[in-house]
Amino acid sequence: MDGDFNVVRWDGPEALLNQRVCKVTSSSSDLDGRFLYWWLQPHLERIHRRTPQTTVKHLSVGEFFRIPRPAFPVEEQRVFASVLDAVDEAIAKTEAVIAKLRQVRAGLLHDLLTRGLDENGHLRDPIAHPEQFKDSPLGRIPKAWKVTTLEELADVDRGKFAHRPRNEPRFYGGHHPFVQTGDITAAKGEVLNDFTQTLNDDGAAISREFPTGTIAITIAANIADTAILGRSMFLTDSVVGAVVRNPHCVRFVELGIRRAKDRLKAGAPQTAQMNINLQDLRPLKISVPIEFEEQHQIGAIYDTHTLAIRKEEAILGKLEVVKSGLMTDLLTGRVRVPKGMETP
Repeated sequence: MDGDFNVVRWDGPEALLNQRVCKVTSSSSDLDGRFLYWWLQPHLERIHRRTPQTTVKHLSVGEFFRIPRPAFPVEEQRVFASVLDAVDEAIAKTEAVIAKLRQVRAGLLHDLLTRGLDENGHLRDPIAHPEQFKDSPLGRIPKAWKVTTLEELADVDRGKFAHRPRNEPRFYGGHHPFVQTGDITAAKGEVLNDFTQTLNDDGAAISREFPTGTIAITIAANIADTAILGRSMFLTDSVVGAVVRNPHCVRFVELGIRRAKDRLKAGAPQTAQMNINLQDLRPLKISVPIEFEEQHQIGAIYDTHTLAIRKEEAILGKLEVVKSGLMTDLLTGRVRVPKGMETP
C-alpha cells in the first residue's frame, strides 16, 4: 500500500503479508472475486494519480473503502471477468513467446559470433573440428576469420553540436532529425527511425549529418549502446557514427561492437560520468569472417530472428489495445452483456 498501487492475483501457496500489502477478497455473493481484480485496477490508478507524494505515496484504508461497489449483476460480472481473463491469458502467452524468442536469439548470437558458419551454412563445431579454430587476441576464433579494427571496417567520426549551451531554442524545431543518446539506448541495437528532437537549418549548420545505415554509438554515460540509422540523421557530440565500408555487413559490424561493449566499459575512465572517445573506438578489435558472404549470412540470420520477435511484439501491442478498450467499455458499463448470456 506504499509506492505504486498495484493489484496482483496471488496464485502461490499460503503466505504472510507485510504491512505494505493489503489482502482483498470478496465477502459477498453479489461480488465475483475474479471481477473484483479487474474492478479495482482503474480505481486504484485514479487514487494513485491524485495522491500527493512527499517521499513515498501511501494508500490509506479509508481511501480504499471509498472505492464504489460495482452496480452490475454478479452474472454479468462473471462474464466480464471471463472475457478480460481470456485477453490477459493471451497477453501472457505472447509475452512468454517473446521471452523465449529473445533467449534463443541471444544464444544463437553467441554461437554465430564465436563459431561462425561453414560453407554449408552450419555452425562450426569447435569440439568435433578443433582444427577449424585458432587462437587470437580475442580468444579462439574460426581459422576463416581474422581480428581487425573498427577503423579498418568503417569511417568512424564523432557527431557534432558546436554551440553552448546545447539547449539554445533557436537551433531546434526544424525538419532535420537530431539523434540523442536516449534514442540510441532505446533502440537496443536495432534500426532507428524514431527521434525526439529536430534541428532547423541553423542547427544543422553546426551539427553533423550521417547517412542511412550508419552505426550510431553512444560514448557518454551509456557506453557503446548502438543503433543503425534507418534514414540520414544528425548526431550530437555524445554519439559516434561508424559508416561501414562496402562490402562489409553493417549488421555484422554492429553486432561486433555490441559484443565489445563490456571491454569498452572496462576501459572507460571511472569518473562521475563514464565516457569513451574516438581513440577508444577506432582501434577497437573485432573478429570478422574473411569472406564477406559469411558476414552477411550471419547478419541475415540475426535479422530474421529479430523480425520474428517484432511480429510477436506487434501482436502483443494489439492485444494490449484490445484489453484497454475492453476494460473501459466493460467496467464503465458502456457495453453490457445481453440477457441470458452465460459465462464462457
